[in-house]
Amino acid sequence: MAWWYYLAVALLGSLVAIGELVSRYRDAPARALATPGALLYIFVNAGASLAALAVIRAFGWQFGVSGDASDASVLWTQMLVAGFGALAFFRSSLFIVHINDKDIGIGPSAFLQSVLDAASRGVDRARANERSQLVGSVMKDLSFEKAHQSLPAYSLALMQNVPPETQAQLGRQVDALRTAAMPDQAKVMILGLMLMNELGGGVLRSAITALHAEIARDDVPDSPVQ
Repeated sequence: MAWWYYLAVALLGSLVAIGELVSRYRDAPARALATPGALLYIFVNAGASLAALAVIRAFGWQFGVSGDASDASVLWTQMLVAGFGALAFFRSSLFIVHINDKDIGIGPSAFLQSVLDAASRGVDRARANERSQLVGSVMKDLSFEKAHQSLPAYSLALMQNVPPETQAQLGRQVDALRTAAMPDQAKVMILGLMLMNELGGGVLRSAITALHAEIARDDVPDSPVQ
C-alpha cells in the first residue's frame, strides 16, 4: 500500500475530529481549533484512523467489496472505513463489566475515550476563559430588565439563517432566566453567554454597540462598547 493511502486516512480522521469540534464550539470554531486541546484531539483521531487501517489490512477485511487486496476499489473502501469509522470501531468495547450499577467498557474504547474527553475538556477550559473575558467586557454595563427582550430580538434579526427552533429555544431560556432568583448582573452575564453560544461574540458585540443607549444601566454613561 502506497504511503499516500495512510496520509489520506490520517487526513480523513483529522477532518472528522475537526467536524466534531466545530459542532461543539459554534461561537468561535477557529479559536477553539487553535487550542492545544484541539490539536491533541485531532492528533488522537488521526492516530485512531491509522490504527484502524492497520487492523483492517492485517485481517484483510474488504467490507463486501470483491477483488484482490491490492485493487483500487478495495483500498478505497478500506481507507474510507478507517478514516470515517475508526472512532466507532475503537469506541466499541470488547466486553462490558457491571460495577456499582454502571456499565464499564473494557477494550480500546476505555483508553481512547479518556484521552478524547481530556482533550475536549482542555478546549472547553480555554474557550471558557476567553468567553468569560468577552462577556465581562461587553455586558458589564447593561441592565437585564432593559436588555432581556430587545438584545436577543435585535441580535437574532441581524442573522439570516438561525433556525426557528433555535430562536424558540433561546426565547424559552431567556424567559426562564428572567424569573430566576439571582442578581441582575449575573443574569446579564448569562444572557450574554446564551446569545454568544448561538450567534458568536462578534454579533453580540455589534448588537450591544447599536443598542447601548437603550439597554445600559441608568448609572452608566452613554458610551459605545469597546
